[in-house]
Amino acid sequence: MKKHAGAEKKRVKRSPGSASSTARDSASDPPPRKQGVKKDVFQVFAEKVRDNKGLESRWAVMEEARVEYFRGKDFVSFLKNHPECKEILEEDKDLDAEDIANVLLGKNLLVRCDRVTKTLRPGKKKLSTWPAHLEIFREDQGFSETDAFFAWTFEKRHPLWQTLLSFFWPVLTLAICLFPVYPHRCKLIVLYSCAGILLMILSLLFVRAVAFGAMWILLGKRVWFFPNILAEEATLKELFRFWPKKDEEEPPKWTSRLFYTVVAVVVVMLLRRHAPDEAARARYQRRMSNIIDDVLEWSPKLALSGLMENQPPVNITDAAKNSSDAEAGPDHTEDAELDETQDEEEAEDLANSDIKT
Repeated sequence: MKKHAGAEKKRVKRSPGSASSTARDSASDPPPRKQGVKKDVFQVFAEKVRDNKGLESRWAVMEEARVEYFRGKDFVSFLKNHPECKEILEEDKDLDAEDIANVLLGKNLLVRCDRVTKTLRPGKKKLSTWPAHLEIFREDQGFSETDAFFAWTFEKRHPLWQTLLSFFWPVLTLAICLFPVYPHRCKLIVLYSCAGILLMILSLLFVRAVAFGAMWILLGKRVWFFPNILAEEATLKELFRFWPKKDEEEPPKWTSRLFYTVVAVVVVMLLRRHAPDEAARARYQRRMSNIIDDVLEWSPKLALSGLMENQPPVNITDAAKNSSDAEAGPDHTEDAELDETQDEEEAEDLANSDIKT
């Protein structure tokens, strides 16, 4: 009994120590990490598909806002040609294109649109493949492949180069404003580089327009080389695409072609008749050269000191006389004029008397 009671006492004495050690161990353990909120796989899928160049898309105006949209049939063909994109959906990767599109519509990642103009314009055989103006489809927000358009509703992530470019524009603006204080050699480089680029662009547009006019008049074909050179939204590859698109419009009437031929001939004759001669061109060239030289040779040093050095010297006596005349007023001015007249008359009288004698 004594041993049993001693054992109980020892257990009672050890229990607080064991509890405190357990508390210290639990306090030393790191707290469990909170699991981050998992992003929706359909949101990730939509961003991936939108960034992929394989899905053909265009920009249009819908309810006073610019949206990026694609066609339903292009979405189906894209998923057939790029099945790896569906791996993002994990458990839902076996869904077909129509079911995936309906899920995106249900999550408001897409919205179905319809063309605003539903009638053919004069001279057109069919409606535009990519309309420039859209409206929300009011009947059913379901997926369809036949003449259905779908616009992305979320904001597209900007790539790194666009972010860097946004910081570069203020620096470029400041550099343009500081052009007058550049060294002369830098001014020449900037001037001739900008003039060369501008001349190249204008020459390209002129040759493009001449080629279009010649083919339209002679062959009745609408052929625009570099068709995307003036496009607002185009990738770098599409911007410099040389070969034109297929002409889907009706050929022009021969009367229209004849009329514009006569107009072109008359314009060319007028330009040749009223063209400036060699002397006028030389004067214009000299004037422009002087303007360019003034811009290139200007410097802050000339602005501060050159003007003061080029000013004519001021006669202090004449300045004091003019100030005193101004303070005397109009009466003093009239008296001075009378005195000068009398002096002149007396001088004439003396001259006449000398001649008589």
